[in-house]
Amino acid sequence: MSVMQFTSINYPESDGKPMGETDVHIKQTVRLRQLLERFFAGQRVYVSGNLLVFYEQGNPKKFFVPDVFVVKDLKPGDRRFYKLWVERRPPSVVIEVTSRKTKRQDTVVKPELCRRLGVPEYFLFDPAQEYLDPPLQGFRLLGEHYEAMASAGEGGMESEQLGLRLCLEGEDLALYRVDTGERLLTAEEALQVEAEARRAAEAEVARLREELGRRARKS
Repeated sequence: MSVMQFTSINYPESDGKPMGETDVHIKQTVRLRQLLERFFAGQRVYVSGNLLVFYEQGNPKKFFVPDVFVVKDLKPGDRRFYKLWVERRPPSVVIEVTSRKTKRQDTVVKPELCRRLGVPEYFLFDPAQEYLDPPLQGFRLLGEHYEAMASAGEGGMESEQLGLRLCLEGEDLALYRVDTGERLLTAEEALQVEAEARRAAEAEVARLREELGRRARKS
């Protein structure tokens, strides 16, 4: 009687490389993920980043690590890694925060792989504005090839997959809702805006009270 032997394949959870080259790149990557997670909260959308994406079953060497990616119509939740043959869908959008060290990977290797995997939209963002010209670039899959997206004005680009407009604002990649024009904020940024609005309202109340007091004294 023959005995069948099953070999367990180990899929690593890290490629052993640092998340980003500089504080700026790490900050921008984390911020983009926070913005997208908050925007898609409560929806059937998975948002992640710096997670190993394995694309060939049985071969743990076949993977890539997007800085930020979004998968529509997929249950959110924590994952140790992302297996295409398990999830049964490629990322809907990949965003790479490029740097001197990652430029070739981000502009040559990853877009070719994403094209083959059927990723509908691929974006490149250079926060230092030193390695890409222009520093924000977007590509949409048409047939079997990526075509460069046209600017939506003021350096912005519209993502059909996300329903968002991506715009450069200094070192930040700002995201705006296409339907309302509202700028997305992280939870921390939203609290800051609320605090500023509250301080402004309190200052206006104090001004009005002082004005009423002066009028009362004059009368």
